[in-house]
Amino acid sequence: MPTIFDRLSRHRIAAQPEEKTKQHPQQQAEILLHWLLGWPKSVLTLSDLRNFSPRAIRNKETAIRSAQILAAHGHLTPLAAHKWQIVRKPLIPTPSR
Repeated sequence: MPTIFDRLSRHRIAAQPEEKTKQHPQQQAEILLHWLLGWPKSVLTLSDLRNFSPRAIRNKETAIRSAQILAAHGHLTPLAAHKWQIVRKPLIPTPSR
């Protein structure tokens, strides 16, 4: 004869562990770009990213990939391995003369 616990567990749906939502590399690069607006230094290193950036970027591979995307779009200039110069340009285009 089944116990009360057996009968109750028969109708329960097995709890699935929740997966973290995966972000695309472009979304992670956008998060990094918004964070860079408040970064006081003009040079960014991988250790800065791993220690001070938003949690979504602190993984080594994610940090490097996001910085490479920003470098490809002109927001960062590579100086050395895992070191970038921040290009601070106006967000609103200025009229040409």
